[in-house]
Amino acid sequence: MKKSSGHPFVEIFTDGACSGNPGVGGFGAILRAEKLEKELSGSEGMTTNNRMELMSVIRALEALKRPCKVRITTDSNYVVKGMSEWIKDWIKKGWKNSQKKDVLNRDLWERLLKAAEPHEIEWCWVRGHNGHVENERCDTLACNEIKKYKRAHQAERAAND
Repeated sequence: MKKSSGHPFVEIFTDGACSGNPGVGGFGAILRAEKLEKELSGSEGMTTNNRMELMSVIRALEALKRPCKVRITTDSNYVVKGMSEWIKDWIKKGWKNSQKKDVLNRDLWERLLKAAEPHEIEWCWVRGHNGHVENERCDTLACNEIKKYKRAHQAERAAND
């Protein structure tokens, strides 16, 4: 990743959730720069928790309009270790993991790499559901998206009956 000295500092907090795994998923993110704050969230119909964890970070990074210094705080060891420890070896080995199997969610890892490329990123892990204010807010955003998706599709099914 490129070093971006002198660029704005942005804090990003993320979380993903799934109702069933696989199942309906949601993600939430908070972007904070100085006194400005923005929340992002979304959902997918049939996905996994890990895909939603990845999407929360991807969508947050894709929302940045210029290179930044970024601190990403997430409760996903999968995302933190993936980006800080595993990804270089995966790429070197042709997207194979340590068991010589295809890396799961390669499409999202590649999208995350592209979204991360212009930024200087610090990856921070926090324990989930442990009172971290922003992580709890992101979890609420993700869970609300799941509920919203289920309500919308329940109404859609009822209309088709």
